[in-house]
Amino acid sequence: MNKKDLAYFHTLLNSQLQELQNRMNYSDIRKMTPLDEFQDVLDIASADTDQNLLLRIRERESRLISKIKKSLQRIKDGSYGICETCGEEIPVKCLKARPVTTQCINCKMKEEALERVSGI
Repeated sequence: MNKKDLAYFHTLLNSQLQELQNRMNYSDIRKMTPLDEFQDVLDIASADTDQNLLLRIRERESRLISKIKKSLQRIKDGSYGICETCGEEIPVKCLKARPVTTQCINCKMKEEALERVSGI
């Protein structure tokens, strides 16, 4: 991968990281109203659903933050854009679609097929 592409992905990943971190700071779960402060059963159920949804979103965003940090580290150590499975270069087009990917299309498809067969 050339330096221009690496600079592009470095900027993109840093931007995504900053946005996610800001969003996580803004949507602090501790700011939500405790369930025991609601009087109505429907309000409690609604608040519980909202809290569960927020927790799932935060977990997903935390995993994405971790992947972004790992991608930035791979840029730093020179392994970004190289498939971790086969060692081939991942096409820039694929990285633009999913900048945190660590596998080429062929290896990812093989992995997913194996997961389907083994029921993982």
